[in-house]
Amino acid sequence: MPKRVQLRHFNRLLIPLMLLLLLLTFGISGYMLIEQYNFIEAVYMTVITIGSVGYEEVHPLSRSGMIFTTLLIILNLAVFTIFITMITRYFADGEFQRQYKFITMQDRIEKLHNHVIICGLGRNGQEAAQVLTTNQIPFVILEENEIEPNLPFELRYFLIGDARNDEMLQQAGIDRARALVTTLPNDADNLYVVLTARQQNPKLRIISRASQLSSVNKLKIAGATNVIMPDKIGGAHMATLVMHPDIHELISLMTTRNNAAFKIEELPVKQNQILGRINLWQDTGCTVLGIKSGKDYLLNPGTEHELRAGQSVIVMGSEEQINRVREII
Repeated sequence: MPKRVQLRHFNRLLIPLMLLLLLLTFGISGYMLIEQYNFIEAVYMTVITIGSVGYEEVHPLSRSGMIFTTLLIILNLAVFTIFITMITRYFADGEFQRQYKFITMQDRIEKLHNHVIICGLGRNGQEAAQVLTTNQIPFVILEENEIEPNLPFELRYFLIGDARNDEMLQQAGIDRARALVTTLPNDADNLYVVLTARQQNPKLRIISRASQLSSVNKLKIAGATNVIMPDKIGGAHMATLVMHPDIHELISLMTTRNNAAFKIEELPVKQNQILGRINLWQDTGCTVLGIKSGKDYLLNPGTEHELRAGQSVIVMGSEEQINRVREII
């Protein structure tokens, strides 16, 4: 975390320390000017006066020196009261614990790579976090409001702040992230997050929520890789459940599960070859679901299909099986 950010969070602790330092400077300067003490003598007199120790003066004080010492004692009482009050409040209010947790959290986030940033922890954000947790994909939550304690998943990495802020996205590790999901309720806010994120990481995969159909093209122009309309998808999901309930449930299960035993993955093709000749099913046990060429998809390709470099193969199988396919293609 940048040093300026750390210092900003400790301003409440620095203020009383600065007041004490100013009081010491005032006392030392006053004794050197009024009583002609040298620096060591002035420091000694200031410390025993502020500390109310009661030792003898270095030299007998003049009338001006007595007035100055009286003023110094009165200022010391005021500063000491403020100092104790602010220090006590800093620790008693839990500010110290909050700042310690913030710095510890920031250090942990700085070690993350290839993670996902979720902007907003509403219903959509929680659902995305739940799926990522199930599939053991690390993610950072960026939420402006306080996060409720009883979540249905373990919240390991989070930051409290405005996702539209460049600095907050940097603290969330946007330059090292694999994807960003913005689920803010306002389309204009999502648009701003998409613009900011795309500017900071041109290769980032950005998925944005949209409430209005008119916002979809704007978000894509701004840099969103995919735009999701929850209401539209929810309606389509319900209609599909009416027609093919079991099939749709199976597809939902397949697309949200990602572990060593089962996953669906997109693998890039490195060289031209006929799909039937490499015999992926018998050699690896994987199932070829489709071929991606640019923005076009070919579902359930035949054995005569020729794989070309630059295309992608979408396969289904275990992690070990998929790794064997990766070596072959």
